[in-house]
Amino acid sequence: MKIHLYNTLTRRKEEFKPLKGNTVRIYSCGPTVYSYAHIGNFRAYIFMDTLRRVLEYNGYQLQHVMNITDVGHLESDADDGEDKMEKAARKENKDPYEIADYYTKIFFQDMDRLHIEKPEIIAKATQHIPEMIEFVKGLVEKGYAYETSKGIYFDISKLDQYPVLSNRNLEEQIAGARVDVDTEKRNPYDFALWIKAPKNHIMKWESPWGLSYPGWHIECSAMGRKYLGDEFDIHTGGIDHIPTHHENEIAQSKGLTGKIPAKFWMHVEFLQVDGGKMSKSLGNTYTLDQLQEKGIEPLAYKLFCFTAHYRTKLNFTFETASSTQTALTRLREGYVKHLEGQEKIENTKIKEYEDKFLETINDDLNIPAAMGIVWEIVRFPQKSKQLADLLLKFDQVLGLDLVNSKDYLEKNKQIEIPKEIEELLNQRKQARANKDWALSDEIRDILKQKGYGVKDTKEGMEIQKI
Repeated sequence: MKIHLYNTLTRRKEEFKPLKGNTVRIYSCGPTVYSYAHIGNFRAYIFMDTLRRVLEYNGYQLQHVMNITDVGHLESDADDGEDKMEKAARKENKDPYEIADYYTKIFFQDMDRLHIEKPEIIAKATQHIPEMIEFVKGLVEKGYAYETSKGIYFDISKLDQYPVLSNRNLEEQIAGARVDVDTEKRNPYDFALWIKAPKNHIMKWESPWGLSYPGWHIECSAMGRKYLGDEFDIHTGGIDHIPTHHENEIAQSKGLTGKIPAKFWMHVEFLQVDGGKMSKSLGNTYTLDQLQEKGIEPLAYKLFCFTAHYRTKLNFTFETASSTQTALTRLREGYVKHLEGQEKIENTKIKEYEDKFLETINDDLNIPAAMGIVWEIVRFPQKSKQLADLLLKFDQVLGLDLVNSKDYLEKNKQIEIPKEIEELLNQRKQARANKDWALSDEIRDILKQKGYGVKDTKEGMEIQKI
């Protein structure tokens, strides 16, 4: 069955076919490891994981590169501010390499908790300095870059077209730009390829231009070219990468090779929190650990991300996340019921589900529609191991670890209930026995405020941390 993916470069859905053989070559923008990754960051990596899994489900082999930015990412995309690694090192009074190693380790632990597949190649920026220097030298030799007192800059006027991804009116943007003009730049939107390091700068390397360090954009271009060649199949990232980072990657590659590096450019939309932007100043850049403290598993957050298409905004609230935690429990219970079922299902029905699932995931990764099929199977009245096996097959794409559903359910039953909560539960139980529904609801709300959710079932009350 054909796969169709939305291509930011052409602004339409297109049929996807690898450039070479049966192997799909992908480059994904990875984390800048100066702090903990938050749930907004992980929406992008869940999307990356889904793309991988859909391609594998369709029988493709993968050669996937993800970078680790451990140097060169300035606070502003406009080549302003400090290097984020240096700033974090000064704040924590640690060596920047120590900072990078620590947060890289935490990042991959969180990836494992979300059951995100690890790309085949992990490329750290600091381990590819020679490749970056050669890339910059090539641009200088071809006349696409020039030197100033601050560094080596890319000359966008040398290109036949800039920008190509964002479709912005650059002349209007330049005319209205509220930035200090660097008089050494030939054009206001020329960007740094290589930055000359001040004396007190820790992360710097010998280069033809003295002690210096790479710009953020050159890292991805150099590492992508090393592992995937001048042209590869797919480049992924967040929509915030479109106007600057990915635009500049394309510019650099066109300057050196004459080619746009990726055939498909795919971008995931922002995660909002409580209807607004995520921001450290607002204190809403939640980590997986903070969700876990509220009783929301990492896999529940992954399931939450499946409630919206990757190209649409998704609004996170703890209330909806708590509901998704409940849904994950129901999904696991539904899988187990089918696993223990004895009834036989017609092969034509199984085939119908398989075809519908494949059709939806191949339509630009329409996971919300695919989850609709999953829930239809979970609720199927006849309980059958055939349907449990089908759910496991679909989980190759979802990555929700359904095979271990029994273990998760057993673990969640074993939560310790404080004495205060037990007393409230007993009071609510008595209120319900007395048909005092108002008091029952009041106690339920108190429990919720204390971080516990209650669900009334035929078997009695079910308690869960939220």
